[in-house]
Amino acid sequence: MAIAHLLNTSLEVWRAATVSDGGGGQSTSWQQQAAVRARLSQPSARERTAADQSGSDLTHIVYLTPGVDVRRGDELRAAGRVFEVLAVLEPSMPGTYLRADCTARQTE
Repeated sequence: MAIAHLLNTSLEVWRAATVSDGGGGQSTSWQQQAAVRARLSQPSARERTAADQSGSDLTHIVYLTPGVDVRRGDELRAAGRVFEVLAVLEPSMPGTYLRADCTARQTE
């Protein structure tokens, strides 16, 4: 794997699951899906501007190994930090890496 040596952070992948509450309604809870190796970086000014134009707040770019099951709407968590995944992109050369555009959310 070409980028494995650059992945210096461990993150947990969390996904929302909606289940019936037995009374005709639903409840949503977060369930951990996996632990993955990643690299966190700050987006450039150009990337932040492009995100602003599309109506999202891009605060971090997370690089992951190819084939990891990370989807839009997932949360990536580590050491009290939560990153909401806005989009997952694959580069023009498949199998190189995955890029997750994220926004940071402070925990309460």
